[in-house]
Amino acid sequence: MRKTKSVIIMTKTNNFIFIFLLVVSWLIFAGLGVEAGGVLVNFFFSLYKPEFLPNLYQKLDLTELYKSSKIAFYAVYVFIISIAVLKTFLFYIVVRLMHKMDLSKPFDAFVARHIMLMSYFTLAIGLLSLIARETADSLMQQGFNAANLNLFWVDSQAFILMGAVIYIIAIIFKKGVDIQNENDLTV
Repeated sequence: MRKTKSVIIMTKTNNFIFIFLLVVSWLIFAGLGVEAGGVLVNFFFSLYKPEFLPNLYQKLDLTELYKSSKIAFYAVYVFIISIAVLKTFLFYIVVRLMHKMDLSKPFDAFVARHIMLMSYFTLAIGLLSLIARETADSLMQQGFNAANLNLFWVDSQAFILMGAVIYIIAIIFKKGVDIQNENDLTV
């Protein structure tokens, strides 16, 4: 009796935590979507009305960079937009995975595929952020003021490490799916 009661409590706790994480994932996804949209609006305004740049989203004023080098300006914006969109897609995959995952049978081909996708997106965000940070440092050495851009790629090393860890977990899940499929065939 005691063992059954603790299993029921554990299951209720796990379900509550899972639902809480699902809600948090949705909020992060929505926030990242707004950020990606804001950065895209900034970029399109910069194409047609560069004088509005100081007043746009996150006060991302790259007016001096725009005046000095349009190529550098567009390169920086491509990095910012790409990273924002990749982060949004990453959390779209997380939300989709959490909606379709069956906790009673987690070793599923769908789950393994989505965890692998998460590792690819996370690694791509990390590598792109690292390249963007090095590009911004190079621009700063050339005299451009790019210090306010660090907020977009400050966590590049964490994303690279997290991508590697998620990749290892994806490989384990893939092996778990293979073993589960073998067991299902032998029974």
